[in-house]
Amino acid sequence: MAGTEIKETQNYNAVEDRERRVPADCAGLRFDQALARMFPEHSRSRLAAWVKQGRVKLDHDAVDAKCKVWGGERVSLALEPEARDAAAEAEAIELDIVHEDAALLVLDKPAGLVVHPGSGNRQGTLLNGLLYHRPPLAGIPRAGIVHRLDKDTSGLLVVAKTLEAQTDLVRQLQARTVARQYLALVHGVVARDGSVDAPIGRHRTQRTRMAVTELGREARTHYRVLERYARATLLECSLDTGRTHQIRVHLQSIGHPLVGDPVYRAGRRVGAGPTVGLLASFKRQALHACRLGLVHPASGVRMQWEAPIPQDMRELLRVIAA
Repeated sequence: MAGTEIKETQNYNAVEDRERRVPADCAGLRFDQALARMFPEHSRSRLAAWVKQGRVKLDHDAVDAKCKVWGGERVSLALEPEARDAAAEAEAIELDIVHEDAALLVLDKPAGLVVHPGSGNRQGTLLNGLLYHRPPLAGIPRAGIVHRLDKDTSGLLVVAKTLEAQTDLVRQLQARTVARQYLALVHGVVARDGSVDAPIGRHRTQRTRMAVTELGREARTHYRVLERYARATLLECSLDTGRTHQIRVHLQSIGHPLVGDPVYRAGRRVGAGPTVGLLASFKRQALHACRLGLVHPASGVRMQWEAPIPQDMRELLRVIAA
């Protein structure tokens, strides 16, 4: 059985060639402009990168993106896994798949699972698990992952199973039509619903952290009060943008950092008492991606999924409400 799995993975890692003729209505266009019309399933940036890498050829030759085409030329596109992802190993990591079809899968990521391999996390990531459970994803950049959740944030993630679906989902994210709601338990009693509209960028001195800064990128978070407790509030947050650590940074900036957040909590005095002790002992940021909505890239139908609040957050809420 193991031998069969290895053989299949090798097949999925092989180069796939796609060949098309330049249509007459592209005559006079630059090569990169013609490619965008001929391969709309791929983003312009991806196609441009492939041209630079020599993976897109015109009549069997590598050419510059500015080269003119006149119609009838043969364009060949060699698709292969990105070197970084091809090197990732498939691992038998348990995945909670909420929905799956030919174009995408939606999963409920547990807290503690890193999404993508990086420095210090080459193994044991969601990407490694995806390659094991769905070997064809080796042929998709980043194994089809189009957005991320922090390691200790739980909840819903969508993964594209085809290049076409990945391009479509990335475009939806860029157009801000993907609906994402989160449950967040924060320190302190939040008086009313509200929004935080403040740019986020790298912290000036602590480069692993993000911060509200005038030099940052536009970021907007909306929050709604679901439940108030003695020293904490349960919020539902929705995002207009998807900046790194956005909810964590924005809520800290208004004086209500996430319970359990080891990074964005400095300087807050939470008082004393048993409830404070329970909140302080929570082992990860109390943030859960509970709802995800998007337009299906193949059918065009609007779809939505929900993930129940995980056991650790549910138990904490039960205790502090008592």
